[in-house]
Amino acid sequence: MQGRVHCYEGYTPQQVTFPMRVLGMLGVRAVVLTNAAGGIKEGYHVGQLVALGDHINQMGWNPLTGPNEPRFAVRKGAGLRFFDMTEAYSIRLRAVAKEAAKEEGLELDEGVYLATPGPSFETPAEIRAFRSLGATLVGMSTVPETIVARHMGIEVLGISCVTNLAAGLSSSHLSHEEVSETGKQVERRLAGLLERVAGKIAAIVSAETEAKS
Repeated sequence: MQGRVHCYEGYTPQQVTFPMRVLGMLGVRAVVLTNAAGGIKEGYHVGQLVALGDHINQMGWNPLTGPNEPRFAVRKGAGLRFFDMTEAYSIRLRAVAKEAAKEEGLELDEGVYLATPGPSFETPAEIRAFRSLGATLVGMSTVPETIVARHMGIEVLGISCVTNLAAGLSSSHLSHEEVSETGKQVERRLAGLLERVAGKIAAIVSAETEAKS
């Protein structure tokens, strides 16, 4: 995929996560989700890449609200009405990402992503509250797709690019232009990492598929 749609654009939660359903039904067993995020943790710098270790859903809704759809499960035991989210972001895929980052000469920190509905940026008071909850990153995406992917049994690797420091953490005002410009600057670095990560994940999934056949 190239990009995604968001609820703040007027799409429903089901429309936002429909592409993930399609990918799963096409046979995808592992996905890499990327996003632009505001850095909450002290020490983060603009342009830094961070692997997601967990998330906090502050969007006010869950994409699975409504009738359960177990037919979308791609792994045995998936598709449950109430399912475990202890490992929303795959531990083994994070290890793969860190190994790939090391090979690329990059440091890949691990953080907790907090999702808000947007489209307004957060206030300084909200950022202070989010930090107290344990969030290190904030954004307006990724969590819905992750929830649906895990419901289906798809493994998820999440990578955030810190495109700006969150409200109140710098002297400058937040702007979409700043986010876009940072994204362009990091694009090549992220692409190199993803290319290396994709090859490693494909090898893992392929080996598992062969072992089962």
